[in-house]
Amino acid sequence: MEQNPSSPLQRYSAEELVPHSGEMSLLDELLEVTEETLSARLTVRDDGIFSREQQVPAYVGIEYMAQAVAAFSGYHARQAGQPVQLGFLLGTRRFTSNVSRFTCGSSVQISVERLLQADNGMATFECRLTGEGIEQAARLNVFQPDNIEEYLKEKR
Repeated sequence: MEQNPSSPLQRYSAEELVPHSGEMSLLDELLEVTEETLSARLTVRDDGIFSREQQVPAYVGIEYMAQAVAAFSGYHARQAGQPVQLGFLLGTRRFTSNVSRFTCGSSVQISVERLLQADNGMATFECRLTGEGIEQAARLNVFQPDNIEEYLKEKR
């Protein structure tokens, strides 16, 4: 699918907005972004670390959702003239899935909506993942400290 030339996402690839690389960079395309939402698409890969016998376990959908949340955060950081920062997935609530595995080659779309953003870097997102015969949903709690280096030093 071609991106709309007027889309603000056209200037960013998923790799530019999500602080993952190599096999851990899972999103293929960013579709739309607003102040509170982002949607993305990916093809379930058979060459990644999660693939086994042409299938990927359904729980990897949580990682797909988390990377869409990271893209949301990265996009808004870039728009504010800030660098893309690491964040942490703290927990998942209300995870539902109608499949136990994804078939490699399947196309899925991920939609995330920010429900809550606290001043301390904590946020909650409602997430949906859909594809042919695939329905997943979860609420993700995430944390992005203001200064990741200082935060990690404090935790040692």
